[in-house]
Amino acid sequence: MFNIEEELRKLPNRPGVYIMKDKEDKIIYVGKAVSLKNRVRQYFRKTNKTERIKKMVSLIDHFEYIVVDNEAEALILECNLIKKNRPKFNVLLKDDKTYPYIKIDLKSDYPGVFMTRRVVNDGSKYFGPYANPGSAKEMIDFIKGKYKIRQCRVLKERTRPCLNYHIGRCLAPCVGYVDKEEYGKQIKEIMELLEGKTDKVVKELKQEMEKASKNLDYEKAAMLRDKIVAIERVSEKQKVSNISENSIDVIGIAKSELQVCIEIFFVRGSKMIGREHYFYTDLKDMEDKEILSGFIKQYYLDNPNIPNKIMVREEIEDREVVEEWLSTILGKKVEIKSPKRGEKLRFVEMAENNAKVTLENKEKDKSEILFELKNVLNLNKLPRKIETYDISNISGEYMVAGMCVMQDGVIKKNLSRRFRIKGVIGQDDPQCMEEVITRRLKHSIENPKGGFGELPDVIFADGGITQIRATKNAISKYKLDIPVFGMVKNDKHQTRALMDENRNELKISDNLMNLITKFQDTVHDTAITYHRKLRDKEITKSELDDIEGIGEVKKTALLKHFGSIKKVKEASIEELTSVKGITENLAKKIKEI
Repeated sequence: MFNIEEELRKLPNRPGVYIMKDKEDKIIYVGKAVSLKNRVRQYFRKTNKTERIKKMVSLIDHFEYIVVDNEAEALILECNLIKKNRPKFNVLLKDDKTYPYIKIDLKSDYPGVFMTRRVVNDGSKYFGPYANPGSAKEMIDFIKGKYKIRQCRVLKERTRPCLNYHIGRCLAPCVGYVDKEEYGKQIKEIMELLEGKTDKVVKELKQEMEKASKNLDYEKAAMLRDKIVAIERVSEKQKVSNISENSIDVIGIAKSELQVCIEIFFVRGSKMIGREHYFYTDLKDMEDKEILSGFIKQYYLDNPNIPNKIMVREEIEDREVVEEWLSTILGKKVEIKSPKRGEKLRFVEMAENNAKVTLENKEKDKSEILFELKNVLNLNKLPRKIETYDISNISGEYMVAGMCVMQDGVIKKNLSRRFRIKGVIGQDDPQCMEEVITRRLKHSIENPKGGFGELPDVIFADGGITQIRATKNAISKYKLDIPVFGMVKNDKHQTRALMDENRNELKISDNLMNLITKFQDTVHDTAITYHRKLRDKEITKSELDDIEGIGEVKKTALLKHFGSIKKVKEASIEELTSVKGITENLAKKIKEI
């Protein structure tokens, strides 16, 4: 048995990473320390702790640690362990948006310029992210309109150039009409443009235009003039500051009672090229510098777009080691600054103000939904956690149920659960509903900290009065007071209304109706998908499933090799053992069926 006090005495006074685990051996927190001995002990001493830390410590059953040579190694290991295990009490980078980037595939002899939402370390150069997909598309359209680069996604050798060459939009590298050096000059200009170095690009283009004009090449001079005007117009639209550094990320933070919002501005050469925001719950009692430290480490771990400078309001505790780590990744110096005055401070304040507005707007939408639900359902408190259930079967076969959760007005698909009906014979949906909800409530009552979490504030049953009554029967077994409402559908199987236990259909706004419809569709999809999975599995079941030692992989290999169960049974021992994974012992068992 793990004795925490005894293990604390064994901790070395060396740098490393500590890993906190609960009684199910699940990692709930990962941290780094200059001294493991001093840092880990702090968690178990009677000092002033935040509610979040108190909750975490109460769940710690045992801990592990890994000793390293220095704090920089500890930082890298900490980041990788957090990314891999996603511990509950760490600041985790999670966002349901995927912003677009502009990608230039530099590994190609003739690089293309494309929009992508996936950033990988593939040798390409990525610019962005662009908070507005339209802005990224507009920039790509501008580039492809002003530069004669290839338009095709995949470059293939051709015998004749495509239409883009004939209309003057491509130099036709596919047929060798342009050399790499001339084509690369365009790509260099485009990259400088995307990096915000428009002054340099414009200066070089003006010199080239004057040279063309002196040589009486007026067509080329006019083309260069139009390009200069277009670049200056794009540049003016982007310019937001007089800061001279080429590459800066500005991070602002805002807090509310429910969550934290982090906003990042991406400034390249005095121009705002995009922004992102992230939301976190259960961090309100953490200090800003602790949240920022955790965020920066997770955000830049696999990000190819590390800037030269990161600006934040408060200096983070491990600034120097994080700077060293980021500098090593980038290959040149990276600084984390906390400006106190001037233009740079204005930028940080702008990021913070935007984070505040973003947070207020999100919470306004959520709070309006929650308050409407509270009023419509005549509840005593806000329904922050709502669960809904749906039954799926065909004539009483493969009976299953789906459960979905709406938390603070947001449908959380990751909290969905599936149930296989155990105690109901024949097609009886209300009995199935009662069984499932009884089992679900039992989980939280017996293990409040388990996978189902806290009990719901409200339950929505997919159906009318019979499903409402079945749900209330389950609730009454535990003498709980959880309101129940039905989500009823019309003849076209579309959500029609919410119904109370007295069969009254409740009047709700269009916004709330849309959310309820989505909620009902989500739980229906959860249930029907599980039902189909069980049904399909049963259809593909064979006599091979009853042989110990033969799982899905070996069964698939046998059927693929022989074509049918009949031919598997007719095969000889030698033929069976020719299939990968089939031993002589398994072959003999197959021959016995």
